Amino acid sequence: MDSTSFYQKPETTDEFREFYKRLEKKNAAPLWENLAEIVPVQPRPRAVPALWRYEEIRPFLMESGKLITTQEADRRVLILANPGIKDRPQIADTLHAGLQLILPGEVAPTHRHTAAALRLIIEGDGAYTTVEGERTTMYPGDFLLTPSWTYHDHGNLSDAPTVWMDGLDFPLVNYLNTSFAERHPEDVQPVTQKEGDAHARYGSNLMPIDYKPPSLSAPIFNYPYARTREVLDQLYRNGPLDSWHGIKMQYVNPATGGYPMPSISAFVQLLPSGFRSRSYRSTETTVYSVVEGRGCSEIGNSTFEWAARDIFVVPSWYPASHEADKETVLFSFSDRPVQKVLGLWREQTV
Repeated sequence: MDSTSFYQKPETTDEFREFYKRLEKKNAAPLWENLAEIVPVQPRPRAVPALWRYEEIRPFLMESGKLITTQEADRRVLILANPGIKDRPQIADTLHAGLQLILPGEVAPTHRHTAAALRLIIEGDGAYTTVEGERTTMYPGDFLLTPSWTYHDHGNLSDAPTVWMDGLDFPLVNYLNTSFAERHPEDVQPVTQKEGDAHARYGSNLMPIDYKPPSLSAPIFNYPYARTREVLDQLYRNGPLDSWHGIKMQYVNPATGGYPMPSISAFVQLLPSGFRSRSYRSTETTVYSVVEGRGCSEIGNSTFEWAARDIFVVPSWYPASHEADKETVLFSFSDRPVQKVLGLWREQTV
């Protein structure tokens, strides 16, 4: 990454140093000594490109299931910690990602928090999550929402472990000092709506005639992979392929046509077997999860080979291209909505 600066600070003489010491006592500092750091010529994320192989992380995840219960941990999650961010475990500068495990018969207690969350189901056979009184069953590839300040709990009534990728805006929320959290009076919140009610009301190209969005988040909270896969297949048959993204679609809020949550965007894309994308970069930080397939990605000067269930991150302004050895579906999420609303988002194609 090019980290050169358009500004070269002046030579620091003894006279300057003496002046700075007196300034420091007044809780002040000279901009000219810090301008190159404060105003770089292009993004300089602390996060670096990195990949987490599911087959390597899964044994640790299962081991954690023997070490601590969901009651003790509240959420049994292994954070995906970026090697470029040494002072705190997070996958990127503005985003958190981790792998959460819930074993058969377990319940992850009900709570809510300011941070918005998403789930991408990695493996399992019918565990559930409940959001604001409606329960939904989770299957691999499903994309689920837990919008800001909504009560949610998880349970596993199946006979197999369930694992999903969590994606949250913790780093951004905490940077803004706007984090709150609260427990529900009960470990398992009451189920007040029949399963599928939200999707029937808001997710079928229909909307109640008197509906007024109560928040900036989507009124549905499960985007089933089976339906998503059908759409990708049909669009692939219809063509054409985009040279940079293959077949790429964004998940939307059906009430507004906007992002599913105000701080996090989510996408899904199909890369046909043998497809190699042209290089692309943008200012958003993007976390990818390989739903199915096998291939590799060039991110900056690094090449990462990936397979189904692996996770990798493309930090801000790193050029990236993808190649599919077999037909591949990539899920991704990013901080694009925040950048868009502030007028900061930028992209570049090669």
